[in-house]
Amino acid sequence: MNTKRILIIGGPGTGKSTLITALEEKGHTCFHEISRQVTAAAQKKGIEQLFLTQPLLFSELLLEGRIQQFNDAENLDIDYAFYDRGIPDVAAYMDYTGDNYPDMFREACKNHTYDVAFMLAPWKEIYEQDNERYESFEQAQKIQKYLISAYESYNYELINVPFGTISERVSFILNTLKTI
Repeated sequence: MNTKRILIIGGPGTGKSTLITALEEKGHTCFHEISRQVTAAAQKKGIEQLFLTQPLLFSELLLEGRIQQFNDAENLDIDYAFYDRGIPDVAAYMDYTGDNYPDMFREACKNHTYDVAFMLAPWKEIYEQDNERYESFEQAQKIQKYLISAYESYNYELINVPFGTISERVSFILNTLKTI
């Protein structure tokens, strides 16, 4: 099986999840962001923001889930599998917070490489905070820089997705994939 793993990445509130849902509605296999699930599960246990109170535990849970998503594409017989965030996101967020993390994070990034990475830039007009997204727009812009740095450090060539309607963004991604 030669399924290409396609990342949709960017800071908080850049439209990744909406884009992933639109790709899924077009019949594509998509792996959704898991940080909201991890955050919601912690909130049910009375931990309001696990990422803020226990960043290493939160990141370990994300890493485990993202590795599982990566491996889940192994036996798929399709052209593309799309991911809402990838394994290097975990390291990027830890770098953003300044928290130390074990080498297994870096090893996971090196040992699980995606084929293509599309980057969505912070977009003030669509940015919203909610129960799971606590970052301000300014923080989202800073996180974006850490994401770019992390992915480039693992030799990804990031393809910037232009602002536009969901349909325009989906078309850009699918048309770009035809050329690479």
